[in-house]
Amino acid sequence: MIKNYLKTAWRNILSNKFYAAINVAGLTVGLVVGLFMLLWVQDELSFDKFNKNATSIYKVGIVGGTGISKQIFNHIIAPVAIFAKSEIPEVKDAVRIMPLGDAPFKYKDKVFYETNFAFVDPSYFTMFDFNLIKGDKRNPFPDNSSIVITEGTAKKYFGNEDPIGKIVITGQDEQNKVTGVIPDYPANSTFQYHVLMPASRFNYLAYVKNKKSYDNKTVVPSMDADWSNFGFETYLLVKGNVNTAALEKKMQAIHERNKPEDAPVPYLTQPLLKMHLYKADGTDGGFSTVRTFAIVALMILVIACINYVNLSTARSMLRAKEVSMRKIIGAGKLQLFIQFMVETALLFVIAAVFAFILMYVLLPYFNQFSGKQIAFDLQNYNIWVCIAATLSGTLAASSIYPALLLSSFEPLKALKGKVSIGIGNVAFRRVLVVVQFAVSIVLIIGTLVIGNQLSFIRNKNLGYDKENILSFSLRADMPKHFDVIKNELLKNPAILAVTRAGRNIVTDGSSTGDNDWDGKPANSNMWFNQIYADKDMIPFFKMKIIEGANFTGTVADSAHFLINETAVKEMGLKAPIVGKRLRIQTRPGTIIGVVKDFNFTTVHKKIEPAVFQYQPDYCWRVYIKTTGRDAQKAIAAAQTQWKRYNNDIPFNYAFLDESYTKLYTTDQKQGALFNLFSAIAIIISCLGLFGLATYSAQVKTREIGIRKVLGASVAKIIGLLATEFMVLIVVAIIIAMPVAWFAMNSWLQDYAYKINIGWMVFLFAGGGATLIALATISIQSIKAALANPVKSLRSE
Repeated sequence: MIKNYLKTAWRNILSNKFYAAINVAGLTVGLVVGLFMLLWVQDELSFDKFNKNATSIYKVGIVGGTGISKQIFNHIIAPVAIFAKSEIPEVKDAVRIMPLGDAPFKYKDKVFYETNFAFVDPSYFTMFDFNLIKGDKRNPFPDNSSIVITEGTAKKYFGNEDPIGKIVITGQDEQNKVTGVIPDYPANSTFQYHVLMPASRFNYLAYVKNKKSYDNKTVVPSMDADWSNFGFETYLLVKGNVNTAALEKKMQAIHERNKPEDAPVPYLTQPLLKMHLYKADGTDGGFSTVRTFAIVALMILVIACINYVNLSTARSMLRAKEVSMRKIIGAGKLQLFIQFMVETALLFVIAAVFAFILMYVLLPYFNQFSGKQIAFDLQNYNIWVCIAATLSGTLAASSIYPALLLSSFEPLKALKGKVSIGIGNVAFRRVLVVVQFAVSIVLIIGTLVIGNQLSFIRNKNLGYDKENILSFSLRADMPKHFDVIKNELLKNPAILAVTRAGRNIVTDGSSTGDNDWDGKPANSNMWFNQIYADKDMIPFFKMKIIEGANFTGTVADSAHFLINETAVKEMGLKAPIVGKRLRIQTRPGTIIGVVKDFNFTTVHKKIEPAVFQYQPDYCWRVYIKTTGRDAQKAIAAAQTQWKRYNNDIPFNYAFLDESYTKLYTTDQKQGALFNLFSAIAIIISCLGLFGLATYSAQVKTREIGIRKVLGASVAKIIGLLATEFMVLIVVAIIIAMPVAWFAMNSWLQDYAYKINIGWMVFLFAGGGATLIALATISIQSIKAALANPVKSLRSE
């Protein structure tokens, strides 16, 4: 029986090659795009789930600041982990991580520039599933000079040699012995450190060896007793279903007991499994984008299904006599239903095979385009779950209704040619066309809005000049010789100006809530973003001082501050601002000027209070303004100065505008993916519309022939065929516009600075969809209108 069903289904496909090709093409493209997007979504949702303790691990943070300066700090003080483990019963284990970067590692005559390494507690290897494949799992760091590296790092450093026991040099000729190797991190891991060092080594270097804490004054015996350095990521492994609110209160009490002057210090916890897509306070940090992509994937699959349903139901009249004959010779309704389900399944199997082949071929390009490392591994359970759910859902959606419709004809009426598909079924097909194009129009509007927002980001006036600026970090003895380096650089005609700062100007830097000023409210807990600068920084970046004056470079500037406009508002200062008292941490002084607001981080965040402090000794980043014409000469000049002090370390530099653009790499990639898949969704919709237009021209062959014989023009014939579809497109536009506005307005909420969705976007999207649909329909309409009416009437 099944064999007969398959044979009949295959014959039917061969006898209707054109419609079969349209159906297979639509289903194939829909499956490829839908599966790619769902695999992307599945990858985003899988972060850190490979850890067996994932549901019991929480990251600890604190809430700081008031008003616009309120923010979540993901780094806390080191002692909290020790106290939590010993005093809080719910805590089973704790690990501290001090992330670092931008440091040279040397092995023999080879130098490697690592940008991702960290100091960690030994519990890092037991709390998380980063087990050693070489070395002692029970004692990963035998002493302070031990390091653990990944397999990839071992291969890079030592080739095929056994890495255990090898000596790697860091810093000022500090020797490190490789004592362990862990597998390379999965792509869906939050942690991606290449080199791991013991936290006890950091403790020795920062406290025992230097005998000083961060403020260069207070002597602290160890990091476990330092309640001032907020530099540690802290993770807790808890028991069972812990009450996180109670846990946070207990940590807050520990902090306030040991450092009462900081009170109040609200603590919070964030589940490990929510770190990738949510912010520390639980608000959206990317989940809305994942949800959007999942919805778009389902939309594309729905569009592909609608194509099949529309073509199948539209062509059902042509198969009415076939169904009737089958019923007369004894076929039951169930048998006919199964027959048509088998036909759909066969088409679907063909489409699925083509889809798998295309996915296999296109996966490397998709990964490159999306920035992912998705592997189409058929042994991966999650891959099969995604594929099975997509295939079964799409097959059911595209097959059940056409099979029910085709098996429901009354045989006698069909044989007499009196069967009608019914007003309800025609209306249903029209609804599907409207849904299909409404989805496409929503995607067109989404594409335009995303493109405009990304363009706005690229071209936004940030309040400072970022063009033709080269930057690199000062290392070794370079800070002591900065004036000499600067003078040498300025001798080069390709260089216009040189300055230095204590942060990368396009990213977050240090901040502090330890401050005081004249008139500070008792309940204020405002935090300042700290910008260490020299006297040339303000004019170098063309920032505007709207009140007061810049630093002069004299010793007196060590007690002077510049603040931005937002700081003035949040502090509640009244004119005159200049001369008001301000204290930042242990440094008292006065405000000498107000700088016009500028974006010193991404446009996802509002501008926060900032304070400029004249502390050249804290400035570790050099900025070089080039002419823009001779950038290579400027790079060569900077490299020459670098080699004078760091001859064996690679010279790493970056252009400021490129660094700014990299902040939005994820936005750009997601926008590009959305645009690509939106275009494909529109193509699938047009493919279905083309098939329906072809069918419409076929069933109206006699009518078109008679009209032409009676004198109808080609334009009128085209209008006859196109009018029905264009009305549906207009209805789709009316439905799509409010839906698109709501969706994109919600998407834009993730940006503190964003575009307004103007009416031109809707006009362009509606007009574009209309033209696309009209062009699609016109191909068949013109062909039908130009056909010889005699042949048309003879064929009928």
